[in-house]
Amino acid sequence: MTAADLLHTAISFDAFSSLGVWINIGIIAGIFTIFALGLQLNVGFTGIFNFGQAGFMAIGAYTMAIFVTKTAPSIGLDPDSFLTLMLGLLAGILLAMVFGLIVGMPSLRLRADYLAIATIAAAEAIRLTTVNAQDLTEGPQGIFGFLTGFDPIEDGIESAVETIGWTDPESTFPLFLVVWVVALTLTFVLWRLQKTPWGRVLRAVREDEDAARALGKNAFSYKLQSLVVAAGIGALAGFFLAINLQFINPDSFLPQFTFIGFACMILGGLGNYWGVALGAIIFQSVFEGMRFLDDIGISETQLSALRFIVLGIVLIALMAFRPQGILGKREEMVLGE
Repeated sequence: MTAADLLHTAISFDAFSSLGVWINIGIIAGIFTIFALGLQLNVGFTGIFNFGQAGFMAIGAYTMAIFVTKTAPSIGLDPDSFLTLMLGLLAGILLAMVFGLIVGMPSLRLRADYLAIATIAAAEAIRLTTVNAQDLTEGPQGIFGFLTGFDPIEDGIESAVETIGWTDPESTFPLFLVVWVVALTLTFVLWRLQKTPWGRVLRAVREDEDAARALGKNAFSYKLQSLVVAAGIGALAGFFLAINLQFINPDSFLPQFTFIGFACMILGGLGNYWGVALGAIIFQSVFEGMRFLDDIGISETQLSALRFIVLGIVLIALMAFRPQGILGKREEMVLGE
């Protein structure tokens, strides 16, 4: 047996020829794009270290699920309707923004390292609440049965693609399309906002907070606005995560979700909204693609560890040779120093 035969035996790339695999990777990458856009707004353009984005994500997902499965029937709304699902999404975004306000009011006056600790503690408090408030969240078992309202969107997209000749579309394609339409629209909106006076003040706060104050800008207010907007974006990502998973439980919102979002942002480029999408696609392609290295003679646990090792090496190499990220600018990293 030649070396090439051995390599082929050990590593099968057959799965990569499946359109369904790439669509699933694309859905996760799109959700991480939405999730990390909030981090980019906070870290890349405002200079505040929000390590609690997973908590805002959990609020968005759980509020939607609880509204659809518990609240809607009690107030006479059809839990299977599209309108109810959208009301649940709106409630999740608003509640996450209120929670962002509550977290930000005391913590944004702290030093950067203490702010990071405060936000990650807030996210863990939310997750532990979902574990223990079993009457409301079903505890570790999680919540099911909130997906029916999404059916009209899936049916409409499938009908549309069938009319243009794709007779047997992948069942996950509608969600892929919706996630990326939302992700790219949100990226464009944030990119345009960054060019407005509001966006320029955020950059001023990031570069020199004292100088911004000297010019009459309320730096604390702008940082709070940035955190609240990011909380709403995190809730939107939580909504799509719940739709993709088809259920939610506390383990869906572990702290490492935030750190993966940071990795996507750093990979794509600090201070570049479009780089977030690129970073998420590369990260998920490498991370999920390595799931298929299942014939190389190591256990599933070892394979899981290997995936993180490889990604860690990629990020270390990036920091060594291009610390600003793929689409980032080096001058964005030195401002404020």
